[in-house]
Amino acid sequence: MEPDFSLEEAGRALSEGDPSLGEWIERIGPVTLPLKPLRSPFRYLSEAITYQQLNGKAAATIFGRFRALYEGNRFPAPEEVLATPEETLRSAGLSRSKSAAIMDLAAKVIDGSVPTAARLRRMTDEEIVESLTVVRGIGPWTAQMLLIFALGRPDVLAATDYGVQSGFRIVRGLEENPAPREIIEYGERWKPWRTVASLYLWRAVDTGQV
Repeated sequence: MEPDFSLEEAGRALSEGDPSLGEWIERIGPVTLPLKPLRSPFRYLSEAITYQQLNGKAAATIFGRFRALYEGNRFPAPEEVLATPEETLRSAGLSRSKSAAIMDLAAKVIDGSVPTAARLRRMTDEEIVESLTVVRGIGPWTAQMLLIFALGRPDVLAATDYGVQSGFRIVRGLEENPAPREIIEYGERWKPWRTVASLYLWRAVDTGQV
């Protein structure tokens, strides 16, 4: 699944508006943005919570054990999670804080605080961040990753992301990673393609430059 905007067009616009980033765009070449279909915000966000502050392999193991708690090794409904004792959730490897966060997420999906996938697609980026960050354990970064990698929104700048900060340092030739506010202010020139700028900042880190 690909985004509904042109990455090539965005790259050209970014190069024209910011020559320093444009040098890296030329060096790196085309980027891709494969999207993870958002069928269930509950599942997507439960997985995101599970993966927080863990390496991918460990998180995948825990998430698999979480699913295995339920009949048929399937992903549970929010009502099933709420009926699960915390001790059972923790037996899958979830920490106390992550168990509490997933329980809170389940409750807020049921009461409608967390929008459905169809509703999310109709909402603005700002509305989505506001609605998702009411959930325990979900901050702006998690919401921004959903905007980029599930909804394919073109103008998201996760300025608190370490990779974005490191890429900005590389592209701008700085000695230290910048504060998020510096990236946000500089990134005004990247609108309305800040997602694509972020992709190039991540790729700049991948080149191994220091």
